[in-house]
Amino acid sequence: MPELPKTMTAIEIERPGGPEVLRAVQRPVPDPAAGEVLVQVEAAGVNRPDVMQRLGKYPPPPGASEIPGLEIAGTIVSVASGVNRWRVGDRVCALVAGGGYADYCAAPAVQCLPIPDGLDVVAAGAIPETFFTVWTNVFERGRLAAGERLLVHGGASGIGTTAIQLARASGAIVFATAGSDEKCAACRTFGAAVAINYRTQDFADVVRQETSAAGVDVILDIIGGEYFARNIDCLARNGRLVQIGLMGGAKAELNLRPVLDRRLTITGSTLRARSVAEKGMLAREVETNVWPLLASGAVAPVIDMVFPLNRAADAHRRLESGDHVGKVVLSVQANRLSRITNP
Repeated sequence: MPELPKTMTAIEIERPGGPEVLRAVQRPVPDPAAGEVLVQVEAAGVNRPDVMQRLGKYPPPPGASEIPGLEIAGTIVSVASGVNRWRVGDRVCALVAGGGYADYCAAPAVQCLPIPDGLDVVAAGAIPETFFTVWTNVFERGRLAAGERLLVHGGASGIGTTAIQLARASGAIVFATAGSDEKCAACRTFGAAVAINYRTQDFADVVRQETSAAGVDVILDIIGGEYFARNIDCLARNGRLVQIGLMGGAKAELNLRPVLDRRLTITGSTLRARSVAEKGMLAREVETNVWPLLASGAVAPVIDMVFPLNRAADAHRRLESGDHVGKVVLSVQANRLSRITNP
């Protein structure tokens, strides 16, 4: 194995602000700590938390890299002490707490998984953050079961396209909201039985009509704010609302009567700040339950656009435009090859 370089290209957030504050810099190559591996990154997913971090609204947890990027795929080039499963040369994707927008990224070994059979590295780079998030929230916290109804808000997003596919594969009936007729058509392609254009329809009315007023069993919501009351209206008896985002605001008024009358559960979670041990346990659950679906082609990450690393600002613009369907990904490998070709 060639000797590793001392420095690497990484994308830093110069200051809180718009996409223009993302800039390529030279940083030391990370030295993996005990229990970690060093991955030569080939692809890194771009996610809403990266945008929030760039805006100064979602700082990395203590000890995490301030370089953005929560999911990577590539090749292990160094293995620290305490790592038994992985070897140099293994091809993996990994959930990380930061550092993904770079040539190299240190990752806890327990948060790494083998790149699923049949998937290329760009697709693998779009898996960990969304698939881990959906699994823990829809199936663990939301307890979605076959035959139940799931309502997914933001059905055309990376989270949404993942949730629709996994829920459909589990035998659930999926409702999804999206912001255009074209995105609604895409949601149906991914497995939604009912797709609702929230710009022209009231999703609560549609749910009421389509379920004969019975409601849905689980709601996965990234909006919050004024959606909250309508989400409560949509829930069936023993329904579960799982809140994982606050794009519409963090505050809402709650009428407790339906919570009592229909025995509702309101829960939520974030992923980034969880401990390595928790994320490692989640990785094992995802590998057991989701990896066979990815390998068989029953589900797949949906890739909207791929940008080279040095165009991270454009990748953020694409995500913030709301025009994307699925995931935006940075190709670190393409950026590296460009530097070699055009020194």
